[in-house]
Amino acid sequence: MYNQDQQPPWGKKHKPQTPEEVVAQIINKLQDFFSGKKPPSPTGDNQSPSEPLSPFANAGKLLAIILIVFVVQGVYSSFFKIAPSEVGVILRLGQYSRTTPSGLHFKIPYIDKLYKVDVENIRKEEFGFRSRSQGGQQGIVEKRGYDMESLMLTADKNVINVAWIVQYKVGDPYSFLFKVKDISRAIRDMSESVTRRIVGNMDFDYVLSNRDLLAASVKTELQSQLDGLFPKGMTGVSIGTVQFQDINPPDQVKPAFNEVNEADQDMKRLVNEAQETYNRVIPKAAGDAKKIIEESYGYQAQRINDSQGETQRFLDILKEYKAAPDVTRKRMYLETMSEILPGVQSVYVIDKDQQSPLPLLNITSASRLPAVLAPGSK
Repeated sequence: MYNQDQQPPWGKKHKPQTPEEVVAQIINKLQDFFSGKKPPSPTGDNQSPSEPLSPFANAGKLLAIILIVFVVQGVYSSFFKIAPSEVGVILRLGQYSRTTPSGLHFKIPYIDKLYKVDVENIRKEEFGFRSRSQGGQQGIVEKRGYDMESLMLTADKNVINVAWIVQYKVGDPYSFLFKVKDISRAIRDMSESVTRRIVGNMDFDYVLSNRDLLAASVKTELQSQLDGLFPKGMTGVSIGTVQFQDINPPDQVKPAFNEVNEADQDMKRLVNEAQETYNRVIPKAAGDAKKIIEESYGYQAQRINDSQGETQRFLDILKEYKAAPDVTRKRMYLETMSEILPGVQSVYVIDKDQQSPLPLLNITSASRLPAVLAPGSK
C-alpha cells in the first residue's frame, strides 16, 4: 500500500477543480489553439517552429468551430416551450405555417421563426383617465390632462364628461401579430369614434340614467366596426367588456347643473304628488258614482218586482174572492190576525152583556199586561 498523500506511480494525481478553473483552462486552450502554440512536451523542451505561421493556417479550424457552434445553436433552438396561457405562431421562410398550443414543440432551425402570443391575458384601453400604481398601491386614478378624450356633446347640445374602459382579448394570434400594425391604437380610435357618435345621438338625461344600455350599445357597435373595417377576423381581437366608470357634467358647469337637477327633481316630485292625489281621489269618486248608479238600478228593479208581485197577488186573491167570497174573507181575516196578534201585548174581549171588564190570566208571558174581559164579549 502507498500513502494517498504521495504521488501515484502512474502520474500526478488531479484534485477536483472549481468551475472557474475549468473555464480558465478552456480559454487558455482556445488561445493556444488559435495562436498555433503546441502543448509543452513531457520533457519540458520548448522548440520553436521551423517555419512562421501563415494568417490562413488556422482558417479550417476556425470554420470547424463556427460550424460546430452553428449546429449546436440550431439543435438548441429547435425545441421551444409554450406557456399555458400562450400560443405559438410559426412562420416558415416568412409565411404562416401553423399555430401551436401550450407545451413542448419542435421547429426547423433557421427556417421557422416563433412568435409567442398571450391569448388569455385581458388587455384594456382607458379613456378619460389612467390607472396608475404608486408605492405598491393599485387603483390610483389620474384624470388631469385627459379632457379631450372624455368631453362629448349630447343630442340636446349639452356637454358631458364620459370616462370608460374597453377590455379585449386576442382572438386570432396571426391576425393580431401581422394584419394590423398597431391594434391598440386602432381600438382606441374606433372606440372613441363609436362612443362619441352614440352619445351624440342621445339626450343628456338619457346618458346619465342608462349607463348599462349605453355600454352594451358601444360594445356591439365597436365589435361590428372592427370586423367590418378589415376582412373578417383580420383584427384578431374580441371585445370582452365595455364599462363606463364616470358620467358627469364638466366641473365648470356642475353648479348650474345641480340647480337645474334640483329644479327638475322638485318638478318631478310635485308631478308625482299630484298624480298620487289624482290616483287616490278620482278612482274613489268614480267608484262612488258607479256604486250609486248600481244601487239606483237595484232599487229600481226591486220596486218594479215588488209592484209586479203585489199586483199579481191582488189579482190572485180577487180571483179567489169572486169564486168564494166568504171563505176568502175569513181566510184573509185569519191571515191578518196571525200576523198582528204575535205582536200584541194586551188582549181585550168585549161582551155586550157584561157591565164591567173581567181580567184574564196571561200565561204566555210574565212581562205582558193582564188581559181583561170586557162586557159584551163572546
